[in-house]
Amino acid sequence: MVRRPILPPACPDAVPGGPADGAATAGWTEGPVIPGLAGSPAFDLTLRHPSEIPVLIAVPHAGRSYPSALVERMRHPSLAALRLEDRQVDALARAVAAATGASLLVAHAPRAMIDLNRAADDIDWDMVTATGQSAPLSVTPRPSPSRRVRSGLGLVPRRLPGVGELWRRRIDADDLARRIAQVHEPYHAALAGELARLRSRWGVALLIDLHSMPPLEPAGGQPGPTFVLGDRFGSTCSGALIASAFEWFGRAGAAAAHNRPYAGGYVLERHADPAQGLHGFQLEIDRARYLDSRLAELGPGFEPMVRLLTGLVTRLAEDVAALRGTDRTDRWREAAE
Repeated sequence: MVRRPILPPACPDAVPGGPADGAATAGWTEGPVIPGLAGSPAFDLTLRHPSEIPVLIAVPHAGRSYPSALVERMRHPSLAALRLEDRQVDALARAVAAATGASLLVAHAPRAMIDLNRAADDIDWDMVTATGQSAPLSVTPRPSPSRRVRSGLGLVPRRLPGVGELWRRRIDADDLARRIAQVHEPYHAALAGELARLRSRWGVALLIDLHSMPPLEPAGGQPGPTFVLGDRFGSTCSGALIASAFEWFGRAGAAAAHNRPYAGGYVLERHADPAQGLHGFQLEIDRARYLDSRLAELGPGFEPMVRLLTGLVTRLAEDVAALRGTDRTDRWREAAE
């Protein structure tokens, strides 16, 4: 049975006029619309009032809402979309959040449009052309290209190994500005706001930035790991929380790696700050473990993966609450079944 906390009556994040005695109600909000796709929100945020656990699950790369104009500009839309997406990992996140009471932030705008795990200035400027009302690109400050940009995976992905160039033509500067204003900025504002709300209630919060990865090659005679936990080499999360996650996976017989080959990106760099009670790690999941043989749709491993991740989040929720030593943690343990 999933362990759930008994919450105190006084809830700083309770909704005015909401249910009394700490009873939780569901909340749901949408972001601005995706540029070029009227009626389709860039993301949605699902939470409980008051929060039941100090955990936010964020899913930045599973968006599947493609404007037709975007698809028309892609050289290999079906192949590129499948390769760029963290395919169906949002289905895992929704099931786990529903079972645990974690807050949930899911992007619907596709990574092909804008990568939410990149800084807004992490841009391959050779992809962008100045038209419309935008300032000439010649006077736009341009930082040196990052390693991610040079690899073809900047704010707007440019190329993929085995696929090549993704686009038929360059991006209009006004189009890029809309993507940043309507998707990137509000997504990160929502993420920061929800972490602040959780920390206000619990004194501490944990961000799990959820991704999926292609199966990793075996090494040293051992199969590739099912999970990779990235904490920017120890800078974004308490070591006790990472150790607890590894212990959970070990007990389940699931191989996990640490920071190799994925250490986490801009989401953690921007939002995690353990010294301020904001812990975060990136969790990569081998998509072959929950998708079908084509790595396209949900497969027979989906339900077992949901159970494994539900147990992980439940365990980490208790662990992160204990970091501040509140009496809520003791009451939680007493209520466990």
